[in-house]
Amino acid sequence: MYLMRIGPPGAEKPVVRVDDTHYVDVSDVTPDFDERFFAAGGPALLAERVATGERRAFAGERIGAPIARPHQILCIGLNYSDHAAETGQAVPDEPILFTKPPNTLVGPYDDVRIPRGSTKPDWEVELGIVIGRRTSYLDSVEEAGAAIAGYCVVNDVSERAFQMERGGQWSKGKSAETFNPAGPWLVTPDEIADVRNLGMWLDVSGTRRQTGSTATMIFDPYFLVHHLSQFMVLEPGDLINTGTPPGVGMGHKPQIWLQPGDVMELGIDGLGSQRQRVVGPR
Repeated sequence: MYLMRIGPPGAEKPVVRVDDTHYVDVSDVTPDFDERFFAAGGPALLAERVATGERRAFAGERIGAPIARPHQILCIGLNYSDHAAETGQAVPDEPILFTKPPNTLVGPYDDVRIPRGSTKPDWEVELGIVIGRRTSYLDSVEEAGAAIAGYCVVNDVSERAFQMERGGQWSKGKSAETFNPAGPWLVTPDEIADVRNLGMWLDVSGTRRQTGSTATMIFDPYFLVHHLSQFMVLEPGDLINTGTPPGVGMGHKPQIWLQPGDVMELGIDGLGSQRQRVVGPR
């Protein structure tokens, strides 16, 4: 199943994508794809409605993030062996964790805004995990799959000077408005043959910058959910950004940074693609 939210910012309605041109409106089943929806059973609630509901044609509606504002956005740093190598940093012994505020979440085709004082804005195509039920202290990695509602494409936009040169926490370079485009769909696990072997790519203004695969993840999605559950309670609808493959601007020689007017296009096999225009500070 492919869950989507379409409509103006703040007024999106939940739908299920049937194919490239049609969807089923499920707003009569749930008002949104939010914490309450996932806690009540999530996509399983929609099966009958999707099977019997009227198919409507997409008509150019804005596509929002596939989930409503989550309880938290958790992020994993340096989680691809080839990305760690390009940055000259050691492969971590256990996941590096930082957070983004939920208000960074925007739609997959919304503008990305460079923050004031920015000198090194960067891109990161990532696999996003959405949690499907309240989860803590999982006993094994094998249990983690049952806690995952689905997966989506994420662009973990970063400001490297804020992140690496200002001291303190990475979150300072990750938390500007619009810094977490997600979607276009939340794809349920049954639609994905092997989440640990998905091709990933990102272009900036028509030039390929990132080419990778989830196969080079150091800590796979199941390990991450189990690991995080040992330290915190994961709530239904929580989003986990799982790290990026090589090719980020920081890793190029010379380094390359986003500029107003640039266009980022990115995608992951089976999870769809995104496109964002970069705009200047407000």
